Amino acid sequence: MKKQRHIRTRLSFTLIGLTCAILLAVMLAFNVAVQSYIRARVADQLDSVSRSASEARTGPHGPPGPFDEHPDRIMGTRGSAIVLDENGNLAMNLHGDGAIAGELALWYREQNGSKPVSNQTVSLDSGDFAVSTMQDPVDAGRTLLAYVDVTAVAAFARQVNLVLLLVIAAAVLLSVLLGRRFAKSFARPVQTLSDFASEIGGGKLEQRELRFRDAEFQQLADSMNGMVRELGEAKQKQETFFQNVSHELRTPLTSIRGNAEGIVYGVIEPQRAGRVILSESDKLTGMVEDILYLSRMGKGRPEGQLEPIDLREVLSLCVSEQHTEAEKQGLSFRFDFDEAPVMLAIREQDAQRLFGNLISNAVRYARGEIRLCCRSEAGNAVVRVADDGPGIAEEDLPHVFERFYKGKGGKHGIGLAIARSVAEAYHGTLSARNENGAVFEAVFPL
Repeated sequence: MKKQRHIRTRLSFTLIGLTCAILLAVMLAFNVAVQSYIRARVADQLDSVSRSASEARTGPHGPPGPFDEHPDRIMGTRGSAIVLDENGNLAMNLHGDGAIAGELALWYREQNGSKPVSNQTVSLDSGDFAVSTMQDPVDAGRTLLAYVDVTAVAAFARQVNLVLLLVIAAAVLLSVLLGRRFAKSFARPVQTLSDFASEIGGGKLEQRELRFRDAEFQQLADSMNGMVRELGEAKQKQETFFQNVSHELRTPLTSIRGNAEGIVYGVIEPQRAGRVILSESDKLTGMVEDILYLSRMGKGRPEGQLEPIDLREVLSLCVSEQHTEAEKQGLSFRFDFDEAPVMLAIREQDAQRLFGNLISNAVRYARGEIRLCCRSEAGNAVVRVADDGPGIAEEDLPHVFERFYKGKGGKHGIGLAIARSVAEAYHGTLSARNENGAVFEAVFPL
């Protein structure tokens, strides 16, 4: 497991590292550029000095004047030359300071081993010099050593490097200060939101008024407040759900217990009491099955390969199951089906649950006729179940699909919740409206 660090530490190290990397890169580039410039210009000067010294050694006019007349001299540097004997000792100072000539001769004899030199920088007590050697044109056993004083250039480069180092130190200090300040402003909202999340995890579902300067933190705070609101609503629905379940289960259980006691104490005729017990047991079984089915559908669309089925056939099957009850109430069915099959990839038992609940609901409220429509419209499978009853009360309309919500004449408030869960599990929609009665419309993408 990686070692954990505070945000302040990470930001500070990041800013310091980035600043140092940038400034060190600038420093390196500057030094490379300066060295390249010096080498190029000094090489030209050394060539010029060597040619001047060679011509002076072979010419008829005696000791020469200043050797370096090159137009590209750097920072006022001038070139000079000396002649060394075969042992590396100073034989002649053609031009320049004698003390410098002696130091160069000693360096050449001791450090270089009398080997040829080409544009090499030497640091002596007198300063920094660029040195180059060639064979003396007058005496082949001797060496002509040309040199250029680059002390000023080297000093300039060192001063610039010192300034850059000071800039790096100042930048590091500034990065620490800014990093700490920025990290503090960044960590404070994170800590606030963390505390808010801990409260939510502890069950305290109260929204908080949070205002942040950063849009991302504000968006997160708004999302968390929305989550608190939804969790509160879910908790309320859960409490209502358990209250309703308890109420719905208590009634048949009370009836079963009362009839069972009547049989035990001989106050109720056993056969009549048995029929009541069976009837109430069937209600309990159906309710438990509906609750379990609703729970399964709440987990999403069923897995596995789904075979397309004709929705017209499913609707006809559901009508046949409700036909006896409809006849008792004097109801008739009117069909408006497509001539071509309306195929949908859905499990048949899920489709029967969906449309069976819609038709059962219509049978409960219809006065004389139930209209069924099944068509393919604009790339969707559309099924409508309509009745000619009183319709859905306006105050009930927004809640008809909620679990255990019972309108006037409702059964136990699970059927329509199951219907919507099935529709949503297959990426469909289920809606309700009033249109000369109640109309339920299910739409599935084909």
